[in-house]
Amino acid sequence: MTMVNAFDPKRISSLEAEDAALIEHRNKVLGPAYRLFYEEPLHLVRGEGVWLYDNKGKAYLDAYNNVASVGHCHPKVIEAITRQLGTLNTHTRYLHEGVVAYADRLLKTMPPALGHTMFTCTGSEANDLALRIARSFTGRQGVIVTSLAYHGVTEAVSEISPSLGDFVPRGSRVRVIPAPNALTVAPAEQGAKLAADLAAAIASLRADHIEPAAFIVDTIFSSDGLYPDPAGFLKPAVDLIRAEGGVFIADEVQPGFARTGDAFWGFQRHGLVPDMVSMGKPMGNGFPVAGLALRPELVDEFGAKARYFNTFGGNAVACAAGMAVLDVIEEEGLQENARITGAILKQGLKEIAAGRDDIADVRGTGLFLAVECVEGGAPNARLAGRVVNHLRRNGVLISATGPGANILKIRPPLVLRRTEAERFLEAAQEALASY
Repeated sequence: MTMVNAFDPKRISSLEAEDAALIEHRNKVLGPAYRLFYEEPLHLVRGEGVWLYDNKGKAYLDAYNNVASVGHCHPKVIEAITRQLGTLNTHTRYLHEGVVAYADRLLKTMPPALGHTMFTCTGSEANDLALRIARSFTGRQGVIVTSLAYHGVTEAVSEISPSLGDFVPRGSRVRVIPAPNALTVAPAEQGAKLAADLAAAIASLRADHIEPAAFIVDTIFSSDGLYPDPAGFLKPAVDLIRAEGGVFIADEVQPGFARTGDAFWGFQRHGLVPDMVSMGKPMGNGFPVAGLALRPELVDEFGAKARYFNTFGGNAVACAAGMAVLDVIEEEGLQENARITGAILKQGLKEIAAGRDDIADVRGTGLFLAVECVEGGAPNARLAGRVVNHLRRNGVLISATGPGANILKIRPPLVLRRTEAERFLEAAQEALASY
């Protein structure tokens, strides 16, 4: 996938001396695998709420970061982390109330069938653990994912993350199926199409004498281009993988924790109870805490035979951060805010797009929206890149996604309110009017 909004190192001479020197030093010590956003990289020094500030004091409206889900540097989260860090920070092999209380509260946000939680540091680790458990429980190896899925960076989950690029090895035990597509598949046909593609992938695995262990999806298909609707279309595929002896893993790193507005978890929009739910980035508002919720029967044999331990996963400070995030979501009504403010953004974007033949679709739910840029019906990465960089130069941050790198990705912290939404829409109107 082309990063249309990425910095080109050949442009380093056009930067201010301070930033150019920092980039050169960064490249020297970090190596070539890292990337910077935007044609002109952003040198950030501070964050507060939905705002980020650069080294010159300029403010940027953050309409991209879901990691700081309840806002950058939220005082309640900072206070909880600081208080616990000054008291005790140790792992789960000692008895401590924090991890028990947090696990209990987290599970209360989910269907009762999901009765256990296991903690990790990152979503990658959570998905890695989910694969281990799925393969242990089923005694099988095959995994099916969508065409531009991203599920993490460990060796195991990079194998099921096509968005990382063709250079990542993908063995015979993995099959990739088309993601939903709002432009080519009618809403009423999305569920049947996804299930049919899944059936073909299962047959392909079996042709290689591999049985399906799991079907895993990000339940909002964010890396694939953001396809949340119609609500319920995932169910036929989930029913199928279970009928064929596999399990369903809902990757909630992107849609979870109230982002969709109409549900706390993305899978709830589809009327589903997953076998496992992986969680990550927004869970601790930037503090490294992640986890896996699952049906207890899946881990019975695994737990008896394979001891699980994670030095930092579920530590006292991580659980304090996670608990504070849940407090903020509840106390500040952020799920309802995502629903209301997201609707304002979506309607405003639809009005901006009306009559333009270079915008094929505006879609999304809550505070996760996408604008699909096209040219003659084909993906228009050039327009998407221009809009992303125009906004960056004018103090608003978004990104682009999808197989054609042509889909504007709008995913602000959950504390974005009407005033900031209107500021975003004014900037988006100006950016699109420029091209």
